[in-house]
Amino acid sequence: MAINVDEVYKTVLSILNKEQRGYITPDEFNKIGTQVQLEIFEKYFEDLNQQLRVPLQAAQMDDDYANRIKSIEEKIQSFQTNETLSYATGKFSLPTDKPLIHRIGSLQYEPTGYNPVEVQRLTQHEFSIASRSSLTAPTKSFPIYKEQGDLYQVYPSDIQSDIEAYYVKKPTNTRWGYTIGSVGQYLYDSTYYTATGLPTQPNYLFNSLTTNFIAGGGPPTTLIFPNLTASSPGVTYAGSGTGLVFDLTMDTVGIIINITVTSSGSGYANGDTITLDNNVFQDAFPGGTDAEIVLTASSIYSGTTYGSTQFEIDSIDQTELILNILKYCGIVIRDPQIIQSASQIAMAEDQNEKM
Repeated sequence: MAINVDEVYKTVLSILNKEQRGYITPDEFNKIGTQVQLEIFEKYFEDLNQQLRVPLQAAQMDDDYANRIKSIEEKIQSFQTNETLSYATGKFSLPTDKPLIHRIGSLQYEPTGYNPVEVQRLTQHEFSIASRSSLTAPTKSFPIYKEQGDLYQVYPSDIQSDIEAYYVKKPTNTRWGYTIGSVGQYLYDSTYYTATGLPTQPNYLFNSLTTNFIAGGGPPTTLIFPNLTASSPGVTYAGSGTGLVFDLTMDTVGIIINITVTSSGSGYANGDTITLDNNVFQDAFPGGTDAEIVLTASSIYSGTTYGSTQFEIDSIDQTELILNILKYCGIVIRDPQIIQSASQIAMAEDQNEKM
């Protein structure tokens, strides 16, 4: 269960204010929050490793609520996923629009009509040894792979498709999105953030309108055109984005006055264009011009402050999350007791990793 980013940010601000320790901006909070989330996430694996080394009867209690291994595995489970790898120039990789891999569980060769076969991971040295003998050379029944950064080279080399990766993904960077209020204050924007999507703020897409219809060219066929998409009649889109839905509003003389995105979509980029046919949205007349929307960096979520992403770690870790963010804000540095406690914890974790 995710942790609400707005609740965490407001709690941090409240404590900072109470302790008279200054203020943390949304941008600073997003960077610190992302770092702390990664630290807690990585600690799941260290905790699981520690519990797996505890004698079985001590680690696994009959009571489900006291089973530490099961509790930690449940925290990791929400990050477990699988994706089909794409193939190019002799290597497989995860498509760029998929979650980043944190740890690979296994690769499976899953050709249509056949039972899946696990692809065995080998180092370069192990592969060199295995490939020298016909008895141990890789086959489609016993494939192998070498890992090269974010790329995976599968053997035999005629396997060029049907590789499925089962892995633990990295948590999404947290984001407290906001709009600016009437007196310059930050107002939380709870809309879902998609980096390559278009903001769903009222009439925001109107700012990207570079060419409007000509006034007096004839009344519009209707004043409001709801739920327009890239494939709607009269709409021509040039780009690679998908999933955009928007509403178009015109005045009585056929001029666009409002363009509001209702579904942000994804895959949109600077320079993409949306053309609106004058002959479809207005009564046709000689000399009429089409309206054109040209996307810029500020047309897309990644170029704005809009949209939020929740913390993805388990809700049970909310207290630890807040305390660790406060440590980065400097509170721990000015409190010797907390420094001593944090140092002891760090030393214990370091010792645990060496065991």
